[in-house]
Parts: sequence; structure tokens; C-alpha cells
Amino acid sequence: MCSQLGGALAEKKETQEPVIPNDEDEKSVALAKRAREGNYDDDLILEQLARNRVFLKDDGLKALRSSFVIIVGCGGVGSHAAAALARSGVSMVRLIDFDQVTLSSLNRHALATLADVGTPKVECVRRRLEQATPWVHFDCRNELFQREAADDQLASWQNQSPSYIIDAIDNIDSKVELLKHCHEKRLPVICSMGAGCKSDPTRIHLGDISSTIEDPLSRSTRRRLRALGVANGIPTVFSSEKASPGKAQLMPLPDEEYEKGTVQDLGVLPDFRVRILPVLGTMPAIFGLCVANHIILELGSYPHEYLLSKGREKMYESILGTLQSFEQSLARHAGEDAVGLRIPVSQEDVGYLVEEVYRGRSVVSGLSARLVLIRWRPPPHAPGTMMDTQFGNQKFSKLSLNDLVCMTREEATWHEINVLKAGETPESVYDQSVVEKVADKLREEESFSTYR
Repeated sequence: MCSQLGGALAEKKETQEPVIPNDEDEKSVALAKRAREGNYDDDLILEQLARNRVFLKDDGLKALRSSFVIIVGCGGVGSHAAAALARSGVSMVRLIDFDQVTLSSLNRHALATLADVGTPKVECVRRRLEQATPWVHFDCRNELFQREAADDQLASWQNQSPSYIIDAIDNIDSKVELLKHCHEKRLPVICSMGAGCKSDPTRIHLGDISSTIEDPLSRSTRRRLRALGVANGIPTVFSSEKASPGKAQLMPLPDEEYEKGTVQDLGVLPDFRVRILPVLGTMPAIFGLCVANHIILELGSYPHEYLLSKGREKMYESILGTLQSFEQSLARHAGEDAVGLRIPVSQEDVGYLVEEVYRGRSVVSGLSARLVLIRWRPPPHAPGTMMDTQFGNQKFSKLSLNDLVCMTREEATWHEINVLKAGETPESVYDQSVVEKVADKLREEESFSTYR
């Protein structure tokens, strides 16, 4: 238990075997207890942190030593981040993870040994780091991060608000809930995306979440967050490495596992993955160290150049203006007064459709230049069916995101003339492959609309 370390720990299951400490563990626990009570020479701590001190200067190290960091997920990424932060001077660390150390996780865990297999990851991290940094205060939570408990799990500790929160979760639902909560509460958070199936360290980046590419976890997380109104503002470590023949892929579930019954019942918890994700042990370490490095520089006020997002806001603004022009032209073609017509689409909606639904490419040709959004099907031609005018002079187009597709400007101009204004169906003018691709995209977007 970690209660003696200044924090609370959720009760363990009765079936869980207690960890039997050896002599070295007992000595470490005793030393750590004395250190946290102040019975530890501060000069020894400063000597241990000497290289960081000359790098960050006194003020930077002081800020780091007085910080409080919460790490959600203590596996490969989280354990390396925890080790680096504790060894660099962070004095208060809350660890949140429901899982236990397994034999197969030893290839990527920063601190676990064979003796730790079967014990809670949070206890393993605390126990091992006490042997290197006995003055660090640990608050261990052997529990799953959940939206309902977020206020408690991310709460202040010893009258100190979190200086930074690390998202090292590999389950998308919990990940999205954590990032959304931090965004709403304005809590500083950094996100680590998937290190599984990655092998190229030169493709690891730190940038805004809106700039993440070539990673299924990044794409799903980003899209879900966009649907919830969070498009950017979260620093993220991710890999741009592309999948290719011969590289590792998500392992299929063996037939014998299906024979055991419902596949969802095989997971550790509901909605948690049951298939094996190949992981090269070095990659989670690099992700975790990148996360820790960024926090050290941020908290220590050390000069660093943050990688900005794609910088496509001007493009989104232009696409929005073009869409409004298309809608006004269609309204006039239908014999309606289009002066002052507004459209119920925002610049954020444009970014979501272009980047997440259509992946920055035309649905017709696959080209990525001069993109616009336009209706896929002709609007209703009956008077008053295209615009809403019930609020007097306020006129807006009856348009939904599911009406729109992404094309190049040239394709959209042709589409406007030959489909929208001609009253033709897309099926009558486009190849079946294009029609099916659009249908797939619209179905996909409809399924994601439940997160809005």
C-alpha cells in the first residue's frame, strides 16, 4: 500500500497475493520514509541532481522539485516517464493504473523485474524508484481511470494542483475521457500515442495533437476529440512511421480464443483490446522519455521550440468561404433570396471533415491540393426547403455535415453544374467506386456523430 507515502490507494482484490518485501526493499522503504519526513541531507539530493542543476539553473531545478506530476498508465511509456521525472527532481508523483506487471511486459517496462510479476504496476514503479530517489512522494492509485472518478483522480494533493498530467493510456475510451476532462478543466496534459508496431526512432515527433499522422490510435483519438469539440492544444508524442509489407501488424486472435465464447469477455476489462499488439521494447521507452523531456523543459522554463500544428487554419477559412458561395449559388438557382445566407458549419467542422473524414484528399481523385467541401446530392427544389427563414431576417442553409464531400475546386465546379444544378443523382454521373467510397465515408461519419 502507498498510504504511508502521503496518498491513498484503492483497495486491492482479496484474491491478490501481498508483496513480500526482501531485506533490500525494507531498507529502501525505511530510507524513503525518513527522506520524506525531512531526515535526509538536502546536499545529497542536490549532488544527485547536480547535472540537472547546471542545465536548468537553480530556479529551473527549484520549480521542478516543487512540481506535482500525475501519470495515468504505468506500462512501457508511463514507467519510463516516471523514472526520468523522479530522477530529474520531480518530488510529487501520482501513479494511476489498474493493471499488474506481466511476464510479457518486462521487454518494455522501465523498472519491473521478475520479482514484480503479478504485482500492481503502480506499486512496482514506487518500490523501484524509492531505491533511487527516496525523497520523492508517491500517491499510488491501483485503479482504472474513469470519467466518473476524474475529479478525485486528478485532484490536488497536499494543497498543490497538478503541474502536469501524462496520458500514457492505450485504451481509446479512457484516453479520450482523460484528454477531454483535462481540456475542459484547463489542466496541463501531454499525450502519448501508440508505440506498438513502430520501429523507426527518427519518425517520432512531439507536436500538437492536430498534427498527428500515420497512427491508428492517433487518428481515432483525434477524431473522437474533434467530435467533442477538442481540435488542438494538446502536446502529443507520436510516430509518423507508415505501415508497410514486412513490418509488424496487430496479431489476429487465435481460433481457440473465439471458441471460448464472446470475444469481448476475453479482455481484462470491457472494451479493452484482446488481440496482441507487437511492441519493440525500445519504442515505448523513447516515447516515455520524450514525454518526460517535454515536461522537464516546460516546468523548468527552459527555452524550447514547440512544434506547432499543421497551420491549415487559413485553408479551412478559405474552404468555409467557398462552401458558403456554393450554397448561395444553389439558393439563387432555386429561386430563393440568398442575400445574407448563413451556413451552420464552423471552421472547426471544416477541419474535422477535411482531415478526419476525408483524410485531406478528394473523394473523387485522391488529390490533396485546392480542396473544397460541397454537397454530394442536389438540395430539395421545393420553395422554402433549402433555407430556414423562420427567424425573420436570419437565413441559414438547411445543411448538415453528412451532406458534404471533399473534392478539388475543379471537381466541385464540375459537380455543381452537372449534379447539383442539373438535378442529377451522383450515381448517374460517377463511377461505382466513387459512389461506394462516398457511401463508406458518410456511414463512417454517421457512426462518429454519436460522440458529438
